[in-house]
Amino acid sequence: LSDVPMKHIVVQKLLSSIPCLASYTLYNLIKAPYNFHTLTQIRLFVLSLVIPTRLQSVTQKVLLRLFHTRNYLFVVLHIALQAAVYAEYTWEVFVYCWELEFHLVLLLLPYLLLLGNMGCFILCSCANPGIITKSNHASLVKTYAYDGVLFQKGIVCATCNVEKPARSKHCSFCNICVHRFDHHCVWVNNCIGAFNAKYFFLYLFTLTVMAATIAIITTAFLIQVVLLSNMMHGSYIDDQGQEHAVEIFFLVQHLFLTFPRIVFMLGFVILLTLILGAYFCFNLYLALTNQTFNEWYKFRRYRHSHHLTSQPCDRKAVYKNAYTKGVWMNLKEIFKSPAVLERKKKK
Repeated sequence: LSDVPMKHIVVQKLLSSIPCLASYTLYNLIKAPYNFHTLTQIRLFVLSLVIPTRLQSVTQKVLLRLFHTRNYLFVVLHIALQAAVYAEYTWEVFVYCWELEFHLVLLLLPYLLLLGNMGCFILCSCANPGIITKSNHASLVKTYAYDGVLFQKGIVCATCNVEKPARSKHCSFCNICVHRFDHHCVWVNNCIGAFNAKYFFLYLFTLTVMAATIAIITTAFLIQVVLLSNMMHGSYIDDQGQEHAVEIFFLVQHLFLTFPRIVFMLGFVILLTLILGAYFCFNLYLALTNQTFNEWYKFRRYRHSHHLTSQPCDRKAVYKNAYTKGVWMNLKEIFKSPAVLERKKKK
């Protein structure tokens, strides 16, 4: 609340320096509730007055192309980053570790994980995620019951012109309706649905383990270097001529100056391991509770809406118990989706 007067002072100064139409638009934004969304709209509006119209149009088209349509930008970036990490690992880490007599199986493990990861990546990218067509619509509608909270019977997709089965969603990236839709992954350039969820789960798992393995091997190599050089028992003289025992910060600095590419790569894969590890744990939680990311997100958005205020406990319980079948059966459904089993029976 203390920020509101300051906001009005800034706006008054802006109003005095821009045309009447812009003043009226900005004034309407100020009258809106004071929240993050309103502040974002104000920032975008002010930027639109400064940035040339042609540049705005080009920027919007580029952003639309990159983040709202299917493209291979993130796939190429994914492969490039993976190639850079493995090039550094092969060129320096593997050679140094081999000279230090690391076990060969340990050194080859990242390559084995890479083969498995690339296989899952290709399957996840190329596999049918569960596209709903008029030919398979009748069977997919019977797969899951409508919960009456997130998924209502009788809702027709305006684009595909078919009734939406429970747990399905229309993907604006691919312009298709996907059965048991989870999300659209830009890194594999495909939707994640009932038919390729298992490949995505394994892809994410192997990618996480792969980054962690490279981080562990690289860390072990640097520790071995420190131990063999006996740096922990050494000392250094600072700019004032005073002698100090070697500390962790000095060791990291020395290792970075000696092996800059290795230390930089290690920092990257450690960060990647933490991010991927957290994301994999979240996906594991969704799998064990038989939720998709789309359902998880929709329920939290729905819970804060006015529809839930009347009977919060009952509606929450109905949703949480709608599709779960127990931990083991929920996990099994990722690898053996009911829709996939039904499709195999027909064949």
